[in-house]
Amino acid sequence: MLNFNFYRPTDFYFGRGEEKRTGEVCRKHGAKKVLLHFGGQSAVKSGLIARVEQSLTDAGVQYVSLGGVQPNPRAELVYQGIELCRKEGVDLVLAVGGGSVIDSAKAIAMGVPYEGDFWDFFMGGKVPTTALPVGCVLTIAAAGSEGSNSCVIDCVVDGIVKKKGTNFQTNVCTFSILNPELTFTLPPFQTACGACDIMCHVFERYFTNTPAVKMTDELCEGVLRTVVQMLPRVMKDPHDYEARANIMWASTLAHNNLLGVDREQDWASHRIEHELSAFYDCAHGAGLAVVCPAWMTYVYKHDVMRFAQFAVNVMGCQMDYEHPENTALSGIAALRRLWGDAGLPLNFKELGAKREDIPTLVANIGGPEHTEGHFLVLHKHDIAEILTLAADYER
Repeated sequence: MLNFNFYRPTDFYFGRGEEKRTGEVCRKHGAKKVLLHFGGQSAVKSGLIARVEQSLTDAGVQYVSLGGVQPNPRAELVYQGIELCRKEGVDLVLAVGGGSVIDSAKAIAMGVPYEGDFWDFFMGGKVPTTALPVGCVLTIAAAGSEGSNSCVIDCVVDGIVKKKGTNFQTNVCTFSILNPELTFTLPPFQTACGACDIMCHVFERYFTNTPAVKMTDELCEGVLRTVVQMLPRVMKDPHDYEARANIMWASTLAHNNLLGVDREQDWASHRIEHELSAFYDCAHGAGLAVVCPAWMTYVYKHDVMRFAQFAVNVMGCQMDYEHPENTALSGIAALRRLWGDAGLPLNFKELGAKREDIPTLVANIGGPEHTEGHFLVLHKHDIAEILTLAADYER
């Protein structure tokens, strides 16, 4: 077990109707004028934006609005948000949506007090010393941005879409409002993508070389089992409140780093997938459903017993003590069945990707000596092999 420092000062409000307290919570945290930041028209048509606006008005909190956040959030809108906040004297950015909206809000919050280009923080070398506070009303259980220090943005650099992430303490939301009922109307595909993202956030921490991490292993497995059990329920009944609630809280726990504080983490699957979603503009969770099992298939021999442990403790497989590699592979197969049954793609063709693009994807991921991951360090040729496994997999 490694030494660690863990600090996540987010004020959480969880349960039915909690979005009605948005104005009160903004005022509690000192906001006088907020940027109301959201995505497409679904939040407007559902009446959620109107409820949030009314709550702000009732609390005496002024607001200006900026919608239009897209999945895989774009730098262009971040620049607009920064200028709008400066012009209007905004003192808090309020995201109403899922991970893309929250990440866009975090990037805006970093950029407002910074004299340079906010993209400096994503290209490495610059660390924000301050940022506007960010609050959120969560509508999708997936990215975990409501409780994490992460922020991922797409930006076109020299004609190529770059998908880059940051992990700064200033990214942590000041408050997060989580009402599982707001996820009732999500399309099944978005629900499944979210569940996949949640599980992959745990996988990036669970598959580790660090010994003696029993406590957080148990926490990881508990979160994973919860999603495994609850995903089929919400796919069958989108209005199953208890299942939605458990998945929503799993989203937060999977990525606020409580599950990874004491260990070396991997993150190869996420970074490889970032190239897919940057290149094809596919849903992040869909890309992970294709990449992650391929990564598992490529690396499982590095620590067969950890993959067997996952298969038994999470996926409910039987342990083959004479041939633990069979158990490991059974766990990977069970994971693919879970995701496939939920309607997720499992190979390049189903994702809309092309095998012939693999050299370009690998080239885009970094320089010639670039590596990814820590569980098993991956060089360029390893990444190409993983993408080939992902491309060629057949149900």
